[in-house]
Amino acid sequence: MAKARIKLSSSDSTILDSVCQDIVKVVDRAGIKRTGLVCLPTKKMVIPVRKSACGGGTETYEHWQMRIHKRFLDIDADERVLKKVMRVEMPDKVYVEIELK
Repeated sequence: MAKARIKLSSSDSTILDSVCQDIVKVVDRAGIKRTGLVCLPTKKMVIPVRKSACGGGTETYEHWQMRIHKRFLDIDADERVLKKVMRVEMPDKVYVEIELK
């Protein structure tokens, strides 16, 4: 049987965790074998921005930061379960990739 890897990423970890739990519930109810919900390291994008627009005075910077949280889940690929997983409501902030192996 083929495997499906579901990759989820978002900048908001609480929304991402709730979507992951919804997917895990669907898979567990169907009785399909799954391999963990793996949390990958968080990527931090830091952008230093100069506070003064005109360039005069001292050089002071603000550091803006965005964090990208990632999770993945491996399940046995079953057509009806994958259809149910695709029907789980995903907010706009959550990006999903499903690849079959």
